[in-house]
Amino acid sequence: MDILETHAYDRRQKRNTSCALLLSLLPFFLASAMYFYLTPHFPASITLAAVKSAPTLLLAAAVLSWNGGQSVLGVVGGLVCSAVGDYCLVWPALFLHGMVAFALAHLLYSFAFLSSRYKASSSSSWTGLLYLILVVIAGGSYTYLYPFLRKDPNSDLLVPAVGGYVVVLTLMGILATRTCRGFTLLGGLIFIVSDLSLALQQFVSAPVQHGNTVVMVTYYLAQLLISVGDMKAVEIKNDFAKWKRS
Repeated sequence: MDILETHAYDRRQKRNTSCALLLSLLPFFLASAMYFYLTPHFPASITLAAVKSAPTLLLAAAVLSWNGGQSVLGVVGGLVCSAVGDYCLVWPALFLHGMVAFALAHLLYSFAFLSSRYKASSSSSWTGLLYLILVVIAGGSYTYLYPFLRKDPNSDLLVPAVGGYVVVLTLMGILATRTCRGFTLLGGLIFIVSDLSLALQQFVSAPVQHGNTVVMVTYYLAQLLISVGDMKAVEIKNDFAKWKRS
């Protein structure tokens, strides 16, 4: 009977935790919906920049409230840097500034994925294959973009900056894969898809219809998955600590 009561209690606790997690993310969903609703009605402006960066800042607040200070130099810091990048990318003249902000975000995500709460399980053949695929995609993408980058008036800055960003983004994707955590892995991979979509529109072709929607949907989804992955990682770590004490 005691065992049955313990299992029932655990199920209630998990259900309550899931509900609390969903409620903490509700402001993010509302802010994201507001962005997609208002985007067609606003030109590049401080208002649009604030609306665009709000969902990412709300995710940072949710992760901070859930995990406390242990995520400040990790996912929370990465989300804040991402919000700065969101703000900058509203204006084409601040593109390089935004790219630097996102590069810092990926470095902070990478730092988080190397922490003890993301302790990687034993590597398997599929993770090694995925590492190789990510490196090939990164090299192929940069090789494809290079001639277009050389045509840009700021090519002296843009060529090395984009190259460095590709390296940092790929590192983040590899370390997200290394965790073997579903939310984190998918978040890292979808972030790469989002950035690749943005790069193609920014450097290769004129913006296509609904192109910004594709970029932002995949971007917000990636940030959401990385955030939930961090919240779950702390939850699992805390459960394991309780189990060791019992």
